[in-house]
This record gives sequence, structure tokens and C-alpha cells, in this order.
Amino acid sequence: MRYVLAVAETNSFTRAAERCLVVQSALSHQISRLEKELGARLFERTSRRVRLTPAGAAFLPAARQCLDAAERAAAEVAAAVGEVRGRLAVGLIPTVAAVDIPGALRDFRQRYPQVRIGLRVGASEDLVEQVKQGALDVAFLGLPTTSRPQGVAAHELARDRLVAVVAPDHPLADEPAVDLRRLSTEVFVDLPAGTAGRAQSDQAFSAAGLGRDVAFEVTTAEFIGRLVEQGLAIAMLPSAYVPQLTGVTTIEVTDAPARVEYVIWSSVGRPPAATAFLAILDIPATEGADRRL
Repeated sequence: MRYVLAVAETNSFTRAAERCLVVQSALSHQISRLEKELGARLFERTSRRVRLTPAGAAFLPAARQCLDAAERAAAEVAAAVGEVRGRLAVGLIPTVAAVDIPGALRDFRQRYPQVRIGLRVGASEDLVEQVKQGALDVAFLGLPTTSRPQGVAAHELARDRLVAVVAPDHPLADEPAVDLRRLSTEVFVDLPAGTAGRAQSDQAFSAAGLGRDVAFEVTTAEFIGRLVEQGLAIAMLPSAYVPQLTGVTTIEVTDAPARVEYVIWSSVGRPPAATAFLAILDIPATEGADRRL
């Protein structure tokens, strides 16, 4: 099954053999044996390309689940004898600020060097779904105060208010504070509509009976900062994250919306590596505990 996944991901028997550290003839032989056992060809092979057959496409999801289950089983056995190994898949939003993720991963890696770590950056709502599906073990996200992660175990990390971010030469740059009504006359750059990061600002302006012009939609806070620096628009970002940006000026917003940062994991259990990582962050062992760091 590992060989099949490698070929499917590389579209090449040669590259798959290199990835799996075996000679190509051995890999091809094992896949042929599996195809004979299954009674169906998994790949269409030509001199120019390799691609999955319909049977191969149907086989792939279950194969991934089987391999994931095997890795989890091996990790559980290792944990039973005092070792932590396997994989740790971590998801995070670009503006996470309540936890020093690189620092936490450094400490974790020093303590558990046998664990392989994968990082994915995405929107909060997507991270929740990936944790539910088992694609992520742990995720860090931010939500408006009006909502809470559903279908997962969640631990509140911190609450933060949004601030206005403008170019240094913007007319508002010298103001100590502004309100939403004044900001509503400006052109904005924000995260895509429908995302949790965008919702907190949209809800605040709507509750105040105000509209605004979001002329730019981007997927990363860093690029939001770059557009603001060029004077193309202003933005509203979490105050704890803004110090990471350069070339912009921060202004307090008197009636600013707030957001809550959470760390989440599966409500049906977590692998040893995830438990160990949460322990690095001093997250309580009880699933779903709701205590701030």
C-alpha cells in the first residue's frame, strides 16, 4: 500500500522507488502482486505516463486510512513502553499569536526527536474540518466571540481585540484612536469573505449599522500588511499579531471586535504525539478542558 501511494503521489514508478528506498523492479513486482490479489489494475502504464485507474482511485482512500491506522497502532505501542514517536500534524492560522509555535515545536523536537512533524496553514473553519477528519492532530485557530469550535475538543488560549493598521503616511496615522464609523469610510484589505477571520470584522460593522469597501481579499495576514504598507488600503488585525508586521502604523479602535484563539484536537481521542505536544503547551490532560494558559 505504501508503494501504491508513492506511485500515485509521484506519477512515476521510478520516483516512487527512490522515495521508498527500493529498486524499481521490486516496487513494480509488489504492486503487480497486489493487483493480482485485488483482481484489478490500479495503474495505467504507458511509456510516457502513469495514472490511476478508477479501481486505483477507489483503493487510495482506504489504503491511506489503513496506513494511518498502522502508524497510530505503532505509536500507541511505543507510548506504552515510554516512547513517543510517529507523526504529528499541526494546523494553524497565519495570525496565531497566543502561542509561540516555532518555540513550542523546538521544545517538542528536542524532547521527542523520533516524531515527524507536518505543518499546514489555513483558515479556521478548514482546520476544524481537518481535525474532525483526522488529517490534523492539533490546530490553532481564531474565531469571533460569538462562535466556538464544534465537533472537536477545544481549549481557549487567549482573547484579543482587533486594531486598525494603516500606512505610516495615512491621514489616520497620527490619531491615537478611531471608531468603526470613521473606519467605514476607508478602503479595506481583508481575508476572503466567509472565513472566520473575516467574519469578526464583518459582524462588527454590521452590528454598528455600517458598511465598508473591501477592495482587496487575500489569504495571508503578511500580505495584508504589505498592501497596507503600500497605502492601497487599511486593515483590521489582532493586536497581538500586528507587532510581527513592519512598515505599518497601529491605531486603537474604540469599539473594535474581539476574537478568541483556541487550540483544538479530536473529540474521540488523540495520538501520543499530540498528547505530548499539548503537554509542552501546558494544556490539561482532560479532553475539551476550557482553561486559559
